[in-house]
Amino acid sequence: MPRPKDHHYQAKLTWTGAAAGGTADYKTYSREFRVDFEGKPAMTGSADPAFRGDPKLHNPEDLLVVALSSCHMLSYLALAALEGLEVIAYEDEAAGTMQQEGRGGRFTEVVLRPRVTLAPGSDLKRAEALHE
Repeated sequence: MPRPKDHHYQAKLTWTGAAAGGTADYKTYSREFRVDFEGKPAMTGSADPAFRGDPKLHNPEDLLVVALSSCHMLSYLALAALEGLEVIAYEDEAAGTMQQEGRGGRFTEVVLRPRVTLAPGSDLKRAEALHE
């Protein structure tokens, strides 16, 4: 039986908003943060505007939805390639819903709506290969 492979990921998150002052007042402290990844570009983010964040920056809720969508896409493309299906276009209009509960919240759903285009005849080539 093959041994499972572990994959490790690491990021360093820094609250850069601290430079503007501490959290003495909920309404005024900065929610801005930076994420550094070794050997990759850094990313700047903030809270969702509903939680007093900067609307020009990505927020954790955006990033969760795109993480699920991109993981699904990359898995789909890999499986298609392994099965001999040629995907020539892939789009997904993903949407998530977070329900606020008291001082916190939780995601209640993320819906993926992928639209996949195969190369002309790709599905026929795969069907022929299965019958050989």
